[in-house]
Amino acid sequence: MPRKSPTTRNRKTATPNPLPDSALEMIAHRFRALSEPVRLRLLSTLMDGEKNVTQLVAAAGTGQANVSKHLSILKHAGMIATRRDGLNTLCSIADLSIHQLCEIMCAKLKTEHAERMRALG
Repeated sequence: MPRKSPTTRNRKTATPNPLPDSALEMIAHRFRALSEPVRLRLLSTLMDGEKNVTQLVAAAGTGQANVSKHLSILKHAGMIATRRDGLNTLCSIADLSIHQLCEIMCAKLKTEHAERMRALG
């Protein structure tokens, strides 16, 4: 009889704690908000600190209406916060877990890239 790997054994013995559909929908909503390169660029720009919409338009390389639409999606997903300062709207990261998520993904991509480069010689 073949031995099961520790990973397989742990999956069998761990009792799954299924999430309710409402929680899964909230998670999916968050990931959908991250599925657009312009939104990722906006979040990346905001990682350095609060920016006004004009700065974000320049960083995104697209029009103000498009940036405003993407900022609205990020705000609705709870990822950014906005505040008014006179005539300016300032944006910042509202959910610090965004930093962690980006660090995890960037580290993973860096590792995969290094593995591909080794494989290509």
